Amino acid sequence: MKINIGYEIIYDCPQPTPMILTLNVHHTRVSDFIIPDHMVTEPTIPITAYHDTYGNWCSRIVAPKGQLRLSANGLINDTGQPDLYVPQARQIPVENLPDDTLVFLLGSRYCETDRLSEVAWQLFDNAPMGWGRVQAICNYVNQHISFGYQHARRTKTAWEAFQERTGVCRDYAHLAIAFCRCMNIPARYCTGYLGDIGIPLSPAPMDFAGWFEAYLDGQWYTFDPRNNTPRIGRVLIARGRDAADVAISSTFGPNTLVKFRVRTDEAT
Repeated sequence: MKINIGYEIIYDCPQPTPMILTLNVHHTRVSDFIIPDHMVTEPTIPITAYHDTYGNWCSRIVAPKGQLRLSANGLINDTGQPDLYVPQARQIPVENLPDDTLVFLLGSRYCETDRLSEVAWQLFDNAPMGWGRVQAICNYVNQHISFGYQHARRTKTAWEAFQERTGVCRDYAHLAIAFCRCMNIPARYCTGYLGDIGIPLSPAPMDFAGWFEAYLDGQWYTFDPRNNTPRIGRVLIARGRDAADVAISSTFGPNTLVKFRVRTDEAT
């Protein structure tokens, strides 16, 4: 299948403001593009790009004083297959994990493993190892948190989501990631496009989605505690320890978000 993707974001800045933007589709999907998701700025300004520590494609700009419109429209090929389901995938002992996965066992800005470790072992110690344990974590988080955009808060952590029992997709992912790490399973945060493909259309405004990947049996697998079912049409933008590593924009000065629109749907 083919999937339309894109966004329109408008910022209003009272002065020239440096920004780091993480809005391009991940390099692992570049070969799938039919129409690349090139960023367009209005007014036209210089853009420089680099790969960050986690391999994400980031753009550097200096937003001028006044309004700046960022937009992109792309078309990408997709297999049309749902997320992989591999219930036999095994958990790897910590001492045998590859070096580059170890950072994803540690606590991070939004995933406080120190505060959640005791809770995690109480809840999941008797769950089957490997895939079954990650799925048990997703099942718990899916039932524990009540979804609602009114509950979104940029500063909300996994511990706070656990306590408040409300949140949005990133809060589901953060809590599940923290629980996985507490149970010695490497887990990393993902953000990207996820449209209503293969499911009833949602009346809610489209947004970028948050999910996570767990390292089992020698590879990373996708899990989505918010939806808690394999989905079609997931298009990765960035990965990191948590949402702090994959923010769509990091701004270094005052600004106002005037408009935010995301598009992702199956092309006809």
